[in-house]
Amino acid sequence: MTLGATVTPEGIRFAVWSSSARRLWISLFDDSGAREIDRLELNPEGEGVHALLVPGLGDSTRYGLRADGDYAPERGLWFDPNKLLTDPYAVQLDRPYQYHWRLAAKRNEGADTTSLMPKAVARSLPKPVPPQPPLFRPGGLIYELNVRSFTRLHPDVPEAQRGTIAALAHPAIIEHLKRLGVSAVELMPVTASIDERHLPPLGLSNAWGYNPVTFMALDPRLAPGGLKELRDTVAALRKAGIGTILDLVFNHTGESDRLGPTLSLRGLDALAYYRHQPDGRLVNDTGTGNTVACDHPVVREMVLDTLRHFVRCAGVDGFRFDLAPVLGRVDGAFDPEAPLLQAIAGDPVLADRVLIAEPWDIGPNGYQLGNFRPPYLEWNDRYRDDVRRFWHGDAGAVRALATRLAGSSDVFGREGQQASRTVNFIAAHDGMTLADIVAYERKHNQANGEHNRDGHNDNLSWNNGAEGETDEAAIAKARFDDQRALLATLFASRGTIMLTAGDEFGRTQKGNNNAYAQDNAITWLDWAGRDQALEQYASSLAALRRASPALADPRFLTGEPADGSEIPDVAWLAETGAPLGEADWNDPGRHRLVMLLADNEGGRLAVMINGDRRQCVFTLPARDGFEWRPAVATEPDDLARPLPGRSVGFMVERRAAKSRNGKGL
Repeated sequence: MTLGATVTPEGIRFAVWSSSARRLWISLFDDSGAREIDRLELNPEGEGVHALLVPGLGDSTRYGLRADGDYAPERGLWFDPNKLLTDPYAVQLDRPYQYHWRLAAKRNEGADTTSLMPKAVARSLPKPVPPQPPLFRPGGLIYELNVRSFTRLHPDVPEAQRGTIAALAHPAIIEHLKRLGVSAVELMPVTASIDERHLPPLGLSNAWGYNPVTFMALDPRLAPGGLKELRDTVAALRKAGIGTILDLVFNHTGESDRLGPTLSLRGLDALAYYRHQPDGRLVNDTGTGNTVACDHPVVREMVLDTLRHFVRCAGVDGFRFDLAPVLGRVDGAFDPEAPLLQAIAGDPVLADRVLIAEPWDIGPNGYQLGNFRPPYLEWNDRYRDDVRRFWHGDAGAVRALATRLAGSSDVFGREGQQASRTVNFIAAHDGMTLADIVAYERKHNQANGEHNRDGHNDNLSWNNGAEGETDEAAIAKARFDDQRALLATLFASRGTIMLTAGDEFGRTQKGNNNAYAQDNAITWLDWAGRDQALEQYASSLAALRRASPALADPRFLTGEPADGSEIPDVAWLAETGAPLGEADWNDPGRHRLVMLLADNEGGRLAVMINGDRRQCVFTLPARDGFEWRPAVATEPDDLARPLPGRSVGFMVERRAAKSRNGKGL
């Protein structure tokens, strides 16, 4: 069935699904969207579909929906024809959503909400983007960014374009991404969302977008040029060799709990679109008040239609799914073989796309790291925590660090899998920034208006001697060194890695680890004040990763030589060059490690990790006819010099240069 507003030569066919509504109408509006000029009842066509062809209408028609039926919230029924509703299949809105208490008023207690709601804009969809394989491949670098905060203060981007999707196509932005070796940008939600009801009274707004109302329509604040803006930007990035991944939220909507607004799905058929307890209460596996019923056939098809829409009409490489276990819940329990998860992976349009799961929600058995099936990649919070624990200085952390560097086979090597599905990250949008991890021992979320109660308390962070900003040069240097070490660890890790925008140049949120409500300087990237030395170091790490396929390779390491080679794919050494024994792995005081990888030129790459505060000379095994050389522009520049404390060094083994008499120089 084709739902939504379909523009045809004869007019527009409106089609909506509801199994519970007794009557459904289309409200038509003038070009301003302010005045309702007609209200037409849809005709039941069977199987819950209500439709009507309205002759004479075309592109740019503004419309909304109304539904009537029983009003019994205690039974999951919210029908109220005074609530103007957004079409779940809307592809464009004429203005953003704005929260108002009347949107949540009970039936007969609030006036008509027409003036408070955006209007859907009917559009003829563009000719599909010619099918092309995704540019991103597992093992690449994903660059997570918030569209608005990323370019809001960028001096080279025209002011009118700052904070929009179009800004990502600016040459200065593309050049920055290329220097970092970005394989794909991952755009935090760009579809239309609404503020949580507690934010406006605090003078705050949702800056992240993880509170959607409609799944296909882009937020007008981020894409004033509509779908074409996204399509053109994806094309410009692709021309530069950079893919685009959309972070989509199908687990809940901004209609929230029983006290939330009625905007779309709730007013059309809450019982079908949302999961409910047997007593009629909304299930809350998301912590946001409601949970989308992804096991319902109509919801499943809506999700698939949304994904196909962004592939066909915008050409995106793939998707990251927020709180992805919700997509795999069947009758409330997570099933890795759930119909929706299988349908996405097996769909002809979607089968080759990048699919990334955030593998946890807060529902029963909601932590599902490692339990999705290929081809889904998964955010790996065990990587995040184990890397932080090592550099935090925790005892006995070296074994876990090695496992994470090698692709987390303990998590992803089940059922005979030969390659890791990990997405390694140290910092993400949710939590402290990379710079704040080494500058704050505790969260500082007072600006969020919740008396510092929100956000995680266990951040595995440290401040190097002072909490927050300081003028002490020694502390500043220690923080700089720690950021270098964390970045080096990330870029030295097998499998896909993810860097959050600005972490390459020291962005700070002043210790705020839940900055979702800060659409201001707390989250806007400070391009003018960025740490250019740290940025240059990140670029050199990116160059090393591009030149060393062994780092990005998602295949699990075996310790055995690959076909046609005499060199093991990995050896784990102490700083003395001796293999690590069981006693070394179990030594709680060990903070040093060498990962020795076979590369594709017959040599080896040494990743030397000194987590101790003392400098140390590392010894690497020598081979006749080969020599060790520095791999990046960082200390040490040769093996005779000590590796500073709390740092990572890289050396590459290459055939020794020969003199004219055939002997080494």
